[in-house]
Amino acid sequence: MRPNLLLTILVAAALGGCQKSKVPVSTFEVMVVPAATVPESPTDAAWDKAPEYLAKLIPQDLVEPRLLVPSTPEVRVRAIAAGGEVAFRLEWVDSTQNDLARPAEFVDACAIQLPAQVGPDVPAPQMGETGMGVEIAYWNAGWQASANGRGDDIQDVYPNAAVDHYPFQAASLPKDSPEQAAMAARYSPARALGNSVSGPHSSSVQDLIAEGPGTITPADQTTSRGRGERTELGWVVVITRRLPQGFSESTRDQVAFAVWQGAQEEVGPRKMRTGWVPLAMKEAS
Repeated sequence: MRPNLLLTILVAAALGGCQKSKVPVSTFEVMVVPAATVPESPTDAAWDKAPEYLAKLIPQDLVEPRLLVPSTPEVRVRAIAAGGEVAFRLEWVDSTQNDLARPAEFVDACAIQLPAQVGPDVPAPQMGETGMGVEIAYWNAGWQASANGRGDDIQDVYPNAAVDHYPFQAASLPKDSPEQAAMAARYSPARALGNSVSGPHSSSVQDLIAEGPGTITPADQTTSRGRGERTELGWVVVITRRLPQGFSESTRDQVAFAVWQGAQEEVGPRKMRTGWVPLAMKEAS
């Protein structure tokens, strides 16, 4: 095939693909679209009516441990609000699926961050600052796999492992007895102490609060929820949380995003992130 003819075919195919996509584009802000309900699925047709904002990501290189090598360049964001909640849809490219945390292996993740209070004074985008906190909803691919039904036993983590005996499964311990529970707790100290990140997980999202780098802590309770799915190119995730108090069509807020690639050893502060992005509510039609 002649080069010019091949180029013509490729351009026509690209234009045809663009014409099929009628998703509105927001160039400088994340536009929240009012709706009757918030979509729970990342593939819900309702997302086609929400403007898409292309958020450019930068490495977190301000505090240790820093990320010095850029990875994920951008995340595509849409938002829909209903019934006092707002759902954010995040989509990004990631060639590897990392959803199993093991020694020296990390998981894919993403997060949304908003100021703890809507107002003219905005906290520092890097996890807030003293007296001006932020609220974070964090999605974890490993927790999603657990919520989807993947087990949490040693064989689930290491399929080729052979287990001879677990002390809490001894025949002398009646099943579901207090004695068996006490023995299980002895061999699962993180769960016994109420560690919020110990498995198994029934939810893929955790709510966090912070007032600056190094101050992040779990919120009193997690009310946000999420659902992530693997795509041909990477991940698409919906995170739903309560609508910020005081945020409306007549007021503006700010939002920030972060993405972790497990294959790039990104975990904790090592991440790709944005600064603050304006958040606006579209008028109901």
